[in-house]
Amino acid sequence: MSVTPVSQFNSNPNNMKRKILATAALGSAAAFGVICHKQGFRVSKLSQTPVKDWAIFKIKDKTLKIEEKEVLGLAGGSVAGGLVGGALFDDKKNFKPKLQEALSQLLGNVAVPIFCVGQTSKFYKKHEEDILKHVPTIKGENKGFVKYANRALKAIPPVGLTAVSLGVGIVAGNKVSNFINEKVSGKKVEREIRGTDFAPHVDDLCLAITLMAPGTPVGEVIAKTIPFFLTVPGYQTGIAGTNSSQG
Repeated sequence: MSVTPVSQFNSNPNNMKRKILATAALGSAAAFGVICHKQGFRVSKLSQTPVKDWAIFKIKDKTLKIEEKEVLGLAGGSVAGGLVGGALFDDKKNFKPKLQEALSQLLGNVAVPIFCVGQTSKFYKKHEEDILKHVPTIKGENKGFVKYANRALKAIPPVGLTAVSLGVGIVAGNKVSNFINEKVSGKKVEREIRGTDFAPHVDDLCLAITLMAPGTPVGEVIAKTIPFFLTVPGYQTGIAGTNSSQG
């Protein structure tokens, strides 16, 4: 009985990518299941619950919280799944870059940016009244327009602070993870920031939308997509080091 060499998995890069995506999604789904269980949604009872009432689909009732610690948990599950997929379906020689990417994803793209946004959010909430005193207001006869215009003006400070702190966090996190990877590997690491690095921060987009349009279900709808977006860190981890992931 012959054993297929691991290197032969790379004969079809797209197939390998699909398998790694699947393991990253499974890791994220497992973490999401744990979160649901802790918040009172019993995964074991899914078969007895109408699909429209599943936690991931409930929109009007904000029954499922996905905040900082939940994002960290989902990202951790996704990255773990991506590492497993990379180990199973890619050459062993590419595993070291995957470990480096795992650190970059968890520390650089999730933990440090979330810390920066969280601290900024606390600062804003503490000084909200003083900050909003300096925001101009519009007066006019068109009450509907004036209402939404003033709401938009008041949203500028928190949305701007969120965007700036997120950008600073991602840049700082990238530098910190590069530094640690350099110390561990003993080689120069110059991982540049990618567009996919912003995928774990859909929750910050939800925050901005909520501030701009409070009371609307838009932010809640987007919040439900967070587990899906958090599959990206695991996928990027799993394909790191492969020839097909370059460029």
